[in-house]
Amino acid sequence: MDAPSDIADLLPGPADPPLSVLFCGVNAPRITVSTGEFFAQPGNRFWRALYGAGFTPRLLASSEYHELARLGYGITKLVGRSTARADELTANELRAGVPRLTDIASREHPRWIAFLGISAFRIAFRRSGAQLGPQSDLRIADARFWVLPNPSGLNRRWSLSALIAEYEKLHIVKAAQNIDHGNAKQPLLPIRTPNQCP
Repeated sequence: MDAPSDIADLLPGPADPPLSVLFCGVNAPRITVSTGEFFAQPGNRFWRALYGAGFTPRLLASSEYHELARLGYGITKLVGRSTARADELTANELRAGVPRLTDIASREHPRWIAFLGISAFRIAFRRSGAQLGPQSDLRIADARFWVLPNPSGLNRRWSLSALIAEYEKLHIVKAAQNIDHGNAKQPLLPIRTPNQCP
């Protein structure tokens, strides 16, 4: 039996709340594809950053990724080809992934697309001067864009506490929008300090 070469997107089902944030990674590393679990690499800080920033009420294991859909979140990737490192992808591959992301946003209507990785974002969207945070002049199918640091353990420039601080900014904005829209299903969760995020 052939080994899997990709992992399906995590998107909300009929019983889940509307998609408030679609987290978009660059591509699925090989360990993610082989385990069938998002952000499964031992050094990846995605789950700890989400918990620390208040997106999840407890620290989720990668095997519990499906719980995100119940909170109004989804996970996708820009490029379908799996690699050991995201920097193995070519500029053409990154740019070719934008129509796929556009198609997902058109069908699923997320309020925010949180892109994980500023370097890949700059290349894929031809925005060499882009910075982390909201991209006020960019929308895809009415979804707003927010660029976050890549949580990979290979991204050593970012400590866990710094990742949490960046992810928290999006969580605060998202939570304020939930209140404005009368969404009581996604309360503002308390922010955790890094020492509370094992």
